[in-house]
Amino acid sequence: MLYPELFKSLERMRWTFDDVPWDKFDPALLSDEQALTIKMNAITEWAALPATEMFLRDHRHDSDFSAFMSVWFYEEQKHSLVLMEYLRRFRPDLMPTEAELHAVRFEFDPAPPLETLMLHFCGEIRLNHWYRCASDWHTEPVIKHLYDLISRDEARHGGAYLQYMKKAVTEVGDAARAAFAKIGLLMASARRTAQALHPTNLHVNKALFPNDTVQSRLPEPGWLEHWLDGQIKFDEVWEKKVVDRILHNMSLLFGRDLPTVQALNRYRRELNAAMA
Repeated sequence: MLYPELFKSLERMRWTFDDVPWDKFDPALLSDEQALTIKMNAITEWAALPATEMFLRDHRHDSDFSAFMSVWFYEEQKHSLVLMEYLRRFRPDLMPTEAELHAVRFEFDPAPPLETLMLHFCGEIRLNHWYRCASDWHTEPVIKHLYDLISRDEARHGGAYLQYMKKAVTEVGDAARAAFAKIGLLMASARRTAQALHPTNLHVNKALFPNDTVQSRLPEPGWLEHWLDGQIKFDEVWEKKVVDRILHNMSLLFGRDLPTVQALNRYRRELNAAMA
């Protein structure tokens, strides 16, 4: 089992609200535009609730991974809470309502567990970079500190998911490799798509389409693209960092040098041919 050691390692790195330098807040350095983005991220992070429900449903066969969800869910909900605490202290007019939070809790359709695991692994890498970029964009020191804390958590979560992916490769073999390569190729090709490729921005419930993404259920459904493109300026330089990180980890996972998306695609085709 991986969960016992993962619990210990994440516990050692855990931060609390008392570690946040609230007294360093400078109201002159927080604009209305910036404060609104904090509200939207607080609601988005709340969506760890339906994601956890999905993971527990689709991983009923895997008690090890399901137990790890207790840590992941706790830390992701803490992200939402600490952002709301920031708003409560400094911009209470922008505090999310319970109805706004509940709106992002809806059922996700069942999906193949290995593909879902890989999707969220890539999502953690992307969030780590989004939040680092957001920290650079913000000017108020406390929120800069918070985004740095949260981004480090997302990186650690990605490392935990990677351990479960390695376990799956050991136990399942090429079927796991093919599932991971398929989703890795998709998530490393974001620059070719019109939308931001992250689990909260993907359709997950056919019966609710098109309002079946987390982002579509926010008070401002189009905010994510505006946040990325018009505000924090998550440009090609940042996107390359995400892609390089995905490819680096795929290389480690598969024991094969995969420096480009094209190399990953060739490897995926080789796997599919071998399995056929």
